[in-house]
Amino acid sequence: MPTTLPISAEELAAWLRLALARGLRPAALRALLGAFGLPQNVLAQPFAALAAVAGAQAAHAALAEPRPDFAAQLEALQAWRAAPGNALITLADPAYPARLLDMPDPPPLLYAKGRLELLHARAVAVVGSRNATPQAVEDAARFARMLAASGLTVVSGLALGVDGAAHRGALHEQGGTVAVIGTGADLVYPPAHHPLATQIAAHGALVSEWPLGTPARSANFPQRNRVIAALVEGVVVVEAAQRSGSLITARLANEMGRDVFALPGSIHAPLTRGCHGLIKQGAQLVESPEEVLDALNVGQPPGAGRALASPREQRRQKVPVPVDRIQRDDTSETPQLALELPRPEPPTAHRAEARKSLASLGAEARRLLEALGHAPATVEILAQRTDMAEAVLQGTLLQLELAGHLDALPGGWFVRASCG
Repeated sequence: MPTTLPISAEELAAWLRLALARGLRPAALRALLGAFGLPQNVLAQPFAALAAVAGAQAAHAALAEPRPDFAAQLEALQAWRAAPGNALITLADPAYPARLLDMPDPPPLLYAKGRLELLHARAVAVVGSRNATPQAVEDAARFARMLAASGLTVVSGLALGVDGAAHRGALHEQGGTVAVIGTGADLVYPPAHHPLATQIAAHGALVSEWPLGTPARSANFPQRNRVIAALVEGVVVVEAAQRSGSLITARLANEMGRDVFALPGSIHAPLTRGCHGLIKQGAQLVESPEEVLDALNVGQPPGAGRALASPREQRRQKVPVPVDRIQRDDTSETPQLALELPRPEPPTAHRAEARKSLASLGAEARRLLEALGHAPATVEILAQRTDMAEAVLQGTLLQLELAGHLDALPGGWFVRASCG
Protein backbone atom coordinates (compact mmCIF):
# COMPACT_ATOMS: atom_id res chain seq x y z
CA MET A 1 0.00 0.00 0.00
CA PRO A 2 1.56 3.35 -1.01
CA THR A 3 2.49 5.64 1.86
CA THR A 4 3.93 9.12 1.67
CA LEU A 5 7.45 9.85 2.86
CA PRO A 6 8.02 12.02 5.93
CA ILE A 7 8.71 15.66 5.06
CA SER A 8 10.72 18.05 7.20
CA ALA A 9 9.30 21.47 8.02
CA GLU A 10 11.92 23.07 5.74
CA GLU A 11 11.10 20.81 2.80
CA LEU A 12 7.35 21.26 3.26
CA ALA A 13 7.75 25.05 3.23
CA ALA A 14 9.91 24.86 0.10
CA TRP A 15 7.42 22.63 -1.73
CA LEU A 16 4.53 24.93 -0.89
CA ARG A 17 6.45 28.06 -1.85
CA LEU A 18 7.37 26.69 -5.28
CA ALA A 19 3.89 25.25 -5.87
CA LEU A 20 2.34 28.66 -5.11
CA ALA A 21 4.90 30.69 -7.08
CA ARG A 22 3.06 32.73 -9.69
CA GLY A 23 4.34 32.14 -13.21
CA LEU A 24 6.23 28.95 -12.37
CA ARG A 25 4.66 26.34 -14.59
CA PRO A 26 4.67 22.66 -13.52
CA ALA A 27 6.90 21.66 -16.44
CA ALA A 28 9.49 24.30 -15.49
CA LEU A 29 9.38 23.28 -11.83
CA ARG A 30 9.87 19.67 -12.82
CA ALA A 31 12.96 20.65 -14.82
CA LEU A 32 14.36 22.57 -11.85
CA LEU A 33 13.77 19.68 -9.48
CA GLY A 34 15.40 17.32 -11.95
CA ALA A 35 18.47 19.52 -12.05
CA PHE A 36 18.83 20.43 -8.36
CA GLY A 37 16.93 17.79 -6.42
CA LEU A 38 14.99 18.89 -3.37
CA PRO A 39 12.89 22.07 -3.54
CA GLN A 40 15.00 23.80 -0.88
CA ASN A 41 18.01 23.23 -3.14
CA VAL A 42 16.15 24.97 -5.98
CA LEU A 43 15.49 28.00 -3.75
CA ALA A 44 19.17 28.10 -2.77
CA GLN A 45 20.38 28.48 -6.38
CA PRO A 46 21.40 31.80 -7.94
CA PHE A 47 19.23 33.32 -10.63
CA ALA A 48 21.65 32.43 -13.43
CA ALA A 49 21.67 28.72 -12.53
CA LEU A 50 17.87 28.53 -12.50
CA ALA A 51 17.55 30.52 -15.72
CA ALA A 52 20.00 28.21 -17.47
CA VAL A 53 17.72 25.24 -16.72
CA ALA A 54 14.20 26.64 -17.07
CA GLY A 55 14.47 30.16 -18.48
CA ALA A 56 14.43 33.64 -17.00
CA GLN A 57 10.69 33.75 -16.32
CA ALA A 58 10.80 30.54 -14.29
CA ALA A 59 13.86 31.76 -12.38
CA HIS A 60 12.15 35.06 -11.49
CA ALA A 61 9.04 33.18 -10.36
CA ALA A 62 10.95 30.68 -8.22
CA LEU A 63 13.02 33.34 -6.43
CA ALA A 64 10.21 35.85 -5.93
CA GLU A 65 9.19 36.65 -2.37
CA PRO A 66 6.37 34.43 -1.12
CA ARG A 67 2.88 35.82 -0.81
CA PRO A 68 1.99 37.83 2.32
CA ASP A 69 -0.30 35.07 3.53
CA PHE A 70 2.28 32.33 2.96
CA ALA A 71 2.86 31.70 6.67
CA ALA A 72 -0.87 31.24 7.25
CA GLN A 73 -1.14 28.88 4.28
CA LEU A 74 1.77 26.81 5.53
CA GLU A 75 0.23 26.58 8.99
CA ALA A 76 -3.11 25.52 7.50
CA LEU A 77 -1.37 22.84 5.40
CA GLN A 78 0.44 21.45 8.43
CA ALA A 79 -2.86 21.19 10.32
CA TRP A 80 -4.59 19.60 7.34
CA ARG A 81 -1.85 16.97 6.94
CA ALA A 82 -2.16 16.06 10.61
CA ALA A 83 -5.83 15.11 10.21
CA PRO A 84 -6.52 11.36 9.78
CA GLY A 85 -6.81 10.22 6.18
CA ASN A 86 -5.17 13.33 4.67
CA ALA A 87 -1.93 13.12 2.70
CA LEU A 88 0.24 15.54 0.72
CA ILE A 89 1.97 13.75 -2.15
CA THR A 90 4.92 15.55 -3.68
CA LEU A 91 6.27 15.08 -7.17
CA ALA A 92 9.33 13.33 -5.68
CA ASP A 93 7.31 10.96 -3.46
CA PRO A 94 7.11 7.22 -4.34
CA ALA A 95 3.37 7.46 -3.63
CA TYR A 96 2.95 9.90 -6.55
CA PRO A 97 0.86 8.20 -9.29
CA ALA A 98 3.18 6.92 -12.00
CA ARG A 99 0.71 7.69 -14.78
CA LEU A 100 0.80 11.39 -13.94
CA LEU A 101 4.57 11.41 -14.44
CA ASP A 102 3.93 10.75 -18.14
CA MET A 103 2.31 14.18 -18.39
CA PRO A 104 4.41 17.12 -19.57
CA ASP A 105 3.08 19.20 -16.66
CA PRO A 106 2.36 16.94 -13.67
CA PRO A 107 1.07 18.79 -10.60
CA PRO A 108 3.91 19.37 -8.12
CA LEU A 109 1.64 18.61 -5.17
CA LEU A 110 -1.40 16.38 -4.79
CA TYR A 111 -3.71 16.83 -1.83
CA ALA A 112 -5.33 13.45 -1.22
CA LYS A 113 -7.88 12.00 1.18
CA GLY A 114 -8.62 8.32 1.53
CA ARG A 115 -7.14 5.24 -0.11
CA LEU A 116 -3.92 6.24 -1.86
CA GLU A 117 -3.59 2.81 -3.48
CA LEU A 118 -6.51 3.65 -5.77
CA LEU A 119 -4.34 6.29 -7.45
CA HIS A 120 -2.11 3.43 -8.67
CA ALA A 121 -4.82 0.93 -9.63
CA ARG A 122 -6.07 0.15 -13.12
CA ALA A 123 -8.72 2.78 -13.72
CA VAL A 124 -11.30 4.06 -16.16
CA ALA A 125 -13.03 7.44 -16.17
CA VAL A 126 -16.81 7.76 -16.45
CA VAL A 127 -17.77 11.34 -17.29
CA GLY A 128 -20.63 13.27 -18.83
CA SER A 129 -23.12 16.07 -18.59
CA ARG A 130 -23.85 17.99 -15.39
CA ASN A 131 -27.45 18.45 -16.55
CA ALA A 132 -27.80 14.76 -17.29
CA THR A 133 -31.03 13.12 -18.38
CA PRO A 134 -32.48 10.45 -16.07
CA GLN A 135 -31.41 7.77 -18.54
CA ALA A 136 -27.82 9.02 -18.51
CA VAL A 137 -27.76 8.95 -14.71
CA GLU A 138 -28.96 5.34 -14.78
CA ASP A 139 -26.41 4.39 -17.43
CA ALA A 140 -23.51 6.07 -15.61
CA ALA A 141 -24.30 4.26 -12.36
CA ARG A 142 -24.71 0.92 -14.15
CA PHE A 143 -21.48 1.21 -16.12
CA ALA A 144 -19.54 2.36 -13.06
CA ARG A 145 -20.94 -0.44 -10.92
CA MET A 146 -19.96 -3.13 -13.41
CA LEU A 147 -16.52 -1.65 -14.11
CA ALA A 148 -15.72 -1.30 -10.40
CA ALA A 149 -17.10 -4.77 -9.63
CA SER A 150 -14.62 -6.08 -12.21
CA GLY A 151 -11.72 -4.49 -10.33
CA LEU A 152 -11.30 -1.20 -12.20
CA THR A 153 -11.22 2.01 -10.20
CA VAL A 154 -13.79 4.48 -11.55
CA VAL A 155 -12.48 8.04 -11.78
CA SER A 156 -14.67 11.11 -12.23
CA GLY A 157 -14.91 14.77 -11.28
CA LEU A 158 -17.56 14.94 -8.51
CA ALA A 159 -19.79 17.18 -10.64
CA LEU A 160 -23.55 16.95 -10.67
CA GLY A 161 -25.21 14.57 -13.10
CA VAL A 162 -23.12 11.81 -14.66
CA ASP A 163 -20.08 12.27 -12.41
CA GLY A 164 -22.06 11.88 -9.20
CA ALA A 165 -23.91 8.86 -10.55
CA ALA A 166 -20.62 7.22 -11.53
CA HIS A 167 -19.12 7.74 -8.07
CA ARG A 168 -22.22 6.33 -6.38
CA GLY A 169 -22.30 3.31 -8.66
CA ALA A 170 -18.67 2.38 -7.97
CA LEU A 171 -18.36 3.47 -4.35
CA HIS A 172 -18.86 0.13 -2.62
CA GLU A 173 -17.57 -2.18 -5.36
CA GLN A 174 -14.18 -3.87 -5.50
CA GLY A 175 -12.42 -1.24 -7.60
CA GLY A 176 -13.78 1.75 -5.71
CA THR A 177 -13.83 5.31 -6.99
CA VAL A 178 -11.58 8.38 -7.15
CA ALA A 179 -12.89 11.94 -7.36
CA VAL A 180 -10.54 14.49 -8.92
CA ILE A 181 -11.83 17.87 -7.78
CA GLY A 182 -11.39 21.42 -9.03
CA THR A 183 -11.19 23.10 -5.62
CA GLY A 184 -8.95 22.84 -2.62
CA ALA A 185 -9.17 19.49 -0.85
CA ASP A 186 -10.76 21.20 2.14
CA LEU A 187 -13.75 22.36 0.07
CA VAL A 188 -16.54 20.53 -1.75
CA TYR A 189 -18.11 21.73 -4.98
CA PRO A 190 -20.96 21.51 -5.67
CA PRO A 191 -22.10 21.86 -2.03
CA ALA A 192 -24.90 19.36 -2.70
CA HIS A 193 -22.23 16.66 -3.03
CA HIS A 194 -20.81 17.17 0.45
CA PRO A 195 -22.27 13.86 1.75
CA LEU A 196 -21.00 12.06 -1.36
CA ALA A 197 -17.52 13.55 -0.94
CA THR A 198 -17.47 12.36 2.67
CA GLN A 199 -18.34 8.84 1.54
CA ILE A 200 -15.68 8.89 -1.17
CA ALA A 201 -13.03 10.05 1.31
CA ALA A 202 -14.02 7.18 3.61
CA HIS A 203 -14.27 4.38 1.02
CA GLY A 204 -12.41 5.70 -2.04
CA ALA A 205 -10.13 8.68 -2.63
CA LEU A 206 -10.43 12.43 -3.20
CA VAL A 207 -7.55 14.21 -4.89
CA SER A 208 -6.82 17.82 -5.82
CA GLU A 209 -3.83 19.72 -7.18
CA TRP A 210 -5.17 23.03 -5.88
CA PRO A 211 -3.95 24.69 -2.65
CA LEU A 212 -6.20 24.52 0.36
CA GLY A 213 -8.95 27.09 0.29
CA THR A 214 -9.05 27.36 -3.52
CA PRO A 215 -12.69 28.04 -4.50
CA ALA A 216 -14.44 26.72 -7.60
CA ARG A 217 -13.32 28.67 -10.68
CA SER A 218 -14.28 27.86 -14.24
CA ALA A 219 -10.61 27.81 -15.34
CA ASN A 220 -9.78 25.09 -12.79
CA PHE A 221 -11.99 22.40 -14.27
CA PRO A 222 -10.31 21.93 -17.68
CA GLN A 223 -7.02 21.62 -15.78
CA ARG A 224 -8.62 19.07 -13.47
CA ASN A 225 -9.77 17.13 -16.54
CA ARG A 226 -6.20 16.53 -17.66
CA VAL A 227 -5.51 14.77 -14.35
CA ILE A 228 -8.59 12.58 -14.81
CA ALA A 229 -7.43 11.67 -18.32
CA ALA A 230 -3.90 10.88 -17.15
CA LEU A 231 -4.95 8.64 -14.25
CA VAL A 232 -6.94 6.19 -16.37
CA GLU A 233 -6.61 3.67 -19.19
CA GLY A 234 -9.83 4.74 -20.86
CA VAL A 235 -12.60 7.35 -20.71
CA VAL A 236 -16.30 6.50 -21.04
CA VAL A 237 -18.41 9.50 -22.07
CA VAL A 238 -22.02 8.77 -21.13
CA GLU A 239 -23.67 11.97 -22.32
CA ALA A 240 -22.27 15.29 -23.52
CA ALA A 241 -23.35 18.35 -25.41
CA GLN A 242 -21.27 19.65 -28.32
CA ARG A 243 -19.47 22.07 -25.99
CA SER A 244 -18.68 20.08 -22.89
CA GLY A 245 -15.92 19.57 -20.37
CA SER A 246 -16.33 15.85 -20.92
CA LEU A 247 -15.17 16.32 -24.51
CA ILE A 248 -12.05 18.07 -23.18
CA THR A 249 -11.35 15.03 -21.01
CA ALA A 250 -11.88 12.73 -24.00
CA ARG A 251 -9.59 14.80 -26.23
CA LEU A 252 -6.83 14.88 -23.61
CA ALA A 253 -7.19 11.14 -23.03
CA ASN A 254 -6.88 10.48 -26.76
CA GLU A 255 -3.74 12.63 -26.92
CA MET A 256 -2.27 10.59 -24.06
CA GLY A 257 -2.97 7.34 -25.88
CA ARG A 258 -5.94 6.30 -23.73
CA ASP A 259 -9.02 4.57 -25.11
CA VAL A 260 -12.13 6.70 -25.60
CA PHE A 261 -15.61 5.18 -25.43
CA ALA A 262 -18.93 6.92 -26.07
CA LEU A 263 -22.54 5.90 -25.52
CA PRO A 264 -24.87 6.67 -28.42
CA GLY A 265 -28.29 8.20 -27.95
CA SER A 266 -31.26 9.70 -29.71
CA ILE A 267 -30.52 11.96 -32.67
CA HIS A 268 -33.15 14.32 -31.21
CA ALA A 269 -31.38 14.75 -27.84
CA PRO A 270 -29.03 17.75 -27.60
CA LEU A 271 -26.98 16.06 -24.89
CA THR A 272 -26.00 13.15 -27.14
CA ARG A 273 -24.46 15.24 -29.89
CA GLY A 274 -21.11 15.35 -28.15
CA CYS A 275 -21.01 11.55 -27.93
CA HIS A 276 -22.03 11.22 -31.56
CA GLY A 277 -19.28 13.65 -32.51
CA LEU A 278 -16.72 11.54 -30.62
CA ILE A 279 -17.92 8.40 -32.40
CA LYS A 280 -17.57 10.11 -35.77
CA GLN A 281 -14.00 11.02 -34.80
CA GLY A 282 -13.10 7.44 -33.93
CA ALA A 283 -14.24 6.84 -30.36
CA GLN A 284 -15.50 3.33 -29.69
CA LEU A 285 -19.29 3.10 -29.62
CA VAL A 286 -20.31 1.06 -26.56
CA GLU A 287 -23.74 -0.05 -25.44
CA SER A 288 -22.74 -2.08 -22.39
CA PRO A 289 -19.99 -2.08 -19.75
CA GLU A 290 -18.94 -5.53 -20.96
CA GLU A 291 -17.70 -3.91 -24.18
CA VAL A 292 -15.46 -1.57 -22.18
CA LEU A 293 -14.12 -4.48 -20.13
CA ASP A 294 -13.37 -6.48 -23.28
CA ALA A 295 -11.54 -3.54 -24.87
CA LEU A 296 -9.39 -3.13 -21.74
CA ASN A 297 -8.85 -6.91 -21.38
CA VAL A 298 -10.54 -7.03 -17.98
CA GLY A 299 -12.56 -10.05 -16.93
CA GLN A 300 -16.14 -9.70 -15.73
CA PRO A 301 -17.07 -10.57 -12.13
CA PRO A 302 -18.88 -13.91 -11.61
CA GLY A 303 -22.60 -13.66 -12.24
CA ALA A 304 -22.26 -10.12 -13.54
CA GLY A 305 -24.96 -10.50 -16.17
CA ARG A 306 -27.56 -11.39 -13.57
CA ALA A 307 -26.51 -9.45 -10.50
CA LEU A 308 -25.62 -6.20 -12.22
CA ALA A 309 -28.40 -5.87 -14.76
CA SER A 310 -29.94 -2.43 -14.58
CA PRO A 311 -33.47 -2.02 -13.19
CA ARG A 312 -34.56 -0.90 -16.65
CA GLU A 313 -33.11 -4.06 -18.22
CA GLN A 314 -34.74 -6.22 -15.57
CA ARG A 315 -38.12 -4.65 -16.29
CA ARG A 316 -37.56 -4.92 -20.03
CA GLN A 317 -37.01 -8.68 -19.65
CA LYS A 318 -40.49 -8.94 -18.13
CA VAL A 319 -42.25 -7.20 -21.02
CA PRO A 320 -44.25 -9.88 -22.91
CA VAL A 321 -43.74 -10.12 -26.65
CA PRO A 322 -47.07 -10.13 -28.52
CA VAL A 323 -47.68 -13.32 -30.49
CA ASP A 324 -48.26 -11.36 -33.69
CA ARG A 325 -44.68 -10.05 -33.50
CA ILE A 326 -43.19 -13.55 -33.83
CA GLN A 327 -42.28 -14.29 -37.43
CA ARG A 328 -40.80 -17.34 -39.12
CA ASP A 329 -37.88 -17.03 -41.45
CA ASP A 330 -38.61 -18.58 -44.83
CA THR A 331 -35.51 -20.76 -44.61
CA SER A 332 -35.76 -21.85 -40.99
CA GLU A 333 -38.28 -23.48 -38.69
CA THR A 334 -36.98 -21.54 -35.69
CA PRO A 335 -39.27 -18.68 -34.64
CA GLN A 336 -37.55 -15.28 -34.80
CA LEU A 337 -38.54 -11.96 -33.32
CA ALA A 338 -39.13 -9.05 -35.64
CA LEU A 339 -36.19 -6.71 -35.35
CA GLU A 340 -38.21 -3.52 -35.57
CA LEU A 341 -40.79 -2.22 -33.16
CA PRO A 342 -44.04 -1.19 -34.82
CA ARG A 343 -43.71 2.46 -35.71
CA PRO A 344 -46.23 4.66 -33.96
CA GLU A 345 -48.77 6.24 -36.25
CA PRO A 346 -47.93 9.83 -37.14
CA PRO A 347 -50.01 12.52 -35.47
CA THR A 348 -53.17 13.34 -37.34
CA ALA A 349 -53.89 16.86 -38.48
CA HIS A 350 -56.36 17.20 -35.63
CA ARG A 351 -53.70 16.10 -33.14
CA ALA A 352 -51.14 18.47 -34.60
CA GLU A 353 -53.59 21.31 -34.18
CA ALA A 354 -54.22 20.25 -30.59
CA ARG A 355 -50.52 20.21 -29.74
CA LYS A 356 -49.86 22.52 -26.82
CA SER A 357 -46.66 24.35 -26.16
CA LEU A 358 -44.63 23.19 -23.17
CA ALA A 359 -45.20 26.53 -21.49
CA SER A 360 -48.97 25.94 -21.52
CA LEU A 361 -48.65 22.55 -19.82
CA GLY A 362 -48.91 22.12 -16.09
CA ALA A 363 -45.87 21.68 -13.85
CA GLU A 364 -46.48 17.94 -13.47
CA ALA A 365 -46.65 17.45 -17.24
CA ARG A 366 -43.43 19.36 -17.82
CA ARG A 367 -41.68 17.41 -15.09
CA LEU A 368 -42.83 14.09 -16.51
CA LEU A 369 -41.76 15.02 -20.04
CA GLU A 370 -38.32 16.00 -18.73
CA ALA A 371 -38.07 12.68 -16.88
CA LEU A 372 -38.97 10.81 -20.07
CA GLY A 373 -36.03 12.34 -21.90
CA HIS A 374 -35.38 11.04 -25.41
CA ALA A 375 -35.34 7.29 -24.75
CA PRO A 376 -38.34 4.95 -24.33
CA ALA A 377 -39.47 4.32 -20.77
CA THR A 378 -42.16 2.34 -18.98
CA VAL A 379 -44.61 3.58 -16.37
CA GLU A 380 -42.46 1.89 -13.71
CA ILE A 381 -39.35 3.76 -14.83
CA LEU A 382 -41.18 7.07 -14.92
CA ALA A 383 -42.67 6.43 -11.48
CA GLN A 384 -39.16 5.93 -10.08
CA ARG A 385 -37.87 9.07 -11.74
CA THR A 386 -40.73 11.34 -10.70
CA ASP A 387 -42.15 9.82 -7.47
CA MET A 388 -45.62 10.61 -8.82
CA ALA A 389 -48.64 8.76 -7.50
CA GLU A 390 -49.93 6.18 -10.01
CA ALA A 391 -53.20 8.00 -10.70
CA VAL A 392 -51.41 11.32 -11.27
CA LEU A 393 -48.81 9.64 -13.47
CA GLN A 394 -51.37 7.88 -15.66
CA GLY A 395 -53.42 11.04 -16.03
CA THR A 396 -50.37 13.11 -16.92
CA LEU A 397 -49.25 10.55 -19.51
CA LEU A 398 -52.67 10.74 -21.13
CA GLN A 399 -52.53 14.54 -21.12
CA LEU A 400 -49.13 14.52 -22.83
CA GLU A 401 -50.25 11.95 -25.39
CA LEU A 402 -53.37 13.90 -26.29
CA ALA A 403 -51.30 17.08 -26.54
CA GLY A 404 -48.98 15.35 -29.02
CA HIS A 405 -45.84 15.32 -26.88
CA LEU A 406 -45.42 11.56 -26.51
CA ASP A 407 -46.43 8.30 -28.17
CA ALA A 408 -47.43 5.00 -26.58
CA LEU A 409 -45.54 1.93 -27.85
CA PRO A 410 -46.47 -1.76 -27.52
CA GLY A 411 -45.48 -3.40 -24.25
CA GLY A 412 -46.29 -0.43 -22.05
CA TRP A 413 -43.46 1.83 -23.28
CA PHE A 414 -43.69 5.55 -23.92
CA VAL A 415 -41.46 7.72 -26.09
CA ARG A 416 -41.23 11.44 -26.77
CA ALA A 417 -42.95 12.28 -30.05
CA SER A 418 -40.39 12.91 -32.77
CA CYS A 419 -42.07 16.12 -33.76
CA GLY A 420 -42.60 17.26 -30.18
